[in-house]
Amino acid sequence: MNEIVTPLQKPIFKTISAIVDRLGVEAYVVGGYVRDYYLHRPSTDIDVVVVGSGIEVAEALGREVRGKVSVFKTFGTAMVRAGGQEVEFVGARKESYSHDSRKPQVEPGTLEDDQRRRDFTINAMAWCLNGDRYGELVDPFDGMYDLDDCIIRTPCDPDITFSDDPLRMMRAIRFATQLGFDIDEETFEAIERNKERIKIVSKERIVTELNKIVLSPVPSIGFDLLHMTGLLELIFPEMERLCGVDRVGNHAHKDNFRHTLKVLDNVARKSDDLWLRWAAVLHDIAKPLTKAYDRKVGWTFHQHEVVGSKMVRDIFRRLKLPMNEHMKFVQKMVYLHLRPIILSEDMVTDSAVRRLLFEAGDDVESLMTLCEADITSGIDAKVKRFLANFELVRRKMKDLEERDRVRNFQPPITGDIIMQCYDLRPCAAIGEIKEVIKNAILDGEIHNDFAEAYALMERLAEERGLKKVCDVAEPQPVEPQPDEVATEE
Repeated sequence: MNEIVTPLQKPIFKTISAIVDRLGVEAYVVGGYVRDYYLHRPSTDIDVVVVGSGIEVAEALGREVRGKVSVFKTFGTAMVRAGGQEVEFVGARKESYSHDSRKPQVEPGTLEDDQRRRDFTINAMAWCLNGDRYGELVDPFDGMYDLDDCIIRTPCDPDITFSDDPLRMMRAIRFATQLGFDIDEETFEAIERNKERIKIVSKERIVTELNKIVLSPVPSIGFDLLHMTGLLELIFPEMERLCGVDRVGNHAHKDNFRHTLKVLDNVARKSDDLWLRWAAVLHDIAKPLTKAYDRKVGWTFHQHEVVGSKMVRDIFRRLKLPMNEHMKFVQKMVYLHLRPIILSEDMVTDSAVRRLLFEAGDDVESLMTLCEADITSGIDAKVKRFLANFELVRRKMKDLEERDRVRNFQPPITGDIIMQCYDLRPCAAIGEIKEVIKNAILDGEIHNDFAEAYALMERLAEERGLKKVCDVAEPQPVEPQPDEVATEE
């Protein structure tokens, strides 16, 4: 009798076992659920392969547990949802591919056929759900050995595996990054040989894997592997261009690719925010475009934060990342990432901190996390000095925010107020007056106060020869109204 692993003691598996024995077919839990049990990782995706009709078993299970069954006849799969669990069923199959597509031609097969078609040995292990074999590990490609040795390896010829479905090259690197595994030498070399095949994979599938790499505990592992295999140049050429060091005489700049990976890993230690991590990936993305050598000051990258923030939109669009508030957040982080560093190098003035609070708004803590991660000098004293100065910047921000309320503030004098007071149509003078008032508040010349801002508006209007026709009172905040109570008819 096999020792029953803990997950298979769940009632759902016992029920499936009874069904497949009654139907006279073989069934196996396969793939990530098995792998993650041995890795002591949580897993909720349960895949069951049936040597026969997976849909028939799924429908029988749905009736037995009164669960919802979703059938996908085109793919020969079915999903059962019951008791907060999802189980996907598929018939055992073997696959063949045409050269210009990663969509396989499918036909029924044996369990070993099904295991052989899987991407890696650690994902090809299965637990039997039948009778006396219940709980038996079926591992024809030595996935357990590869788990013990922390190796990513394909079940069959890796050139065939990656040529058939090139996305598996990204998955190999993603699993190596997530798990901290090494890629088997033969498998690694096959990725190098087949890298051009990645061009037939959709951007959406590629970026899904790329996001999982970015969210890994040490994401630099994945980008290093993408670079070494040649995939990075094909899927993300802007980042590949960060690689390398240029020299003029004895003057060399740091390798911006290595620096970016250090910043990314630093952010990863502090935050699980995918978009802040993307900001780390892209914070210096424009350095290759802005790189110049000056005999007096050495290598410069003037305005790389401005150019980089403009590049974010095109990179997001091409990679099929979301063109929404996440993209705007990354743009803002790239644009502002030098600001706290400049503050930490100079005397920290109230005016500069107010402007930082105003421009960063609610994202100021994310910005500070990125900027602290950007301190990657090998000189410990320099790092300590910068971080100590960052603490001073943080204290200044806290004090000024409590006193002046400038985070996300809107100047007290609006364009409507100016137009009413001076009977104006929209014109340049209105924008000029608003800008002067905003800058006066940020520079500490007046408080963030309606009366002081109104008095400054009057002086500025008088200088411009504008005649007041009426006074306008300070707008009162609108009291929130209680929600209406819905009544049942």
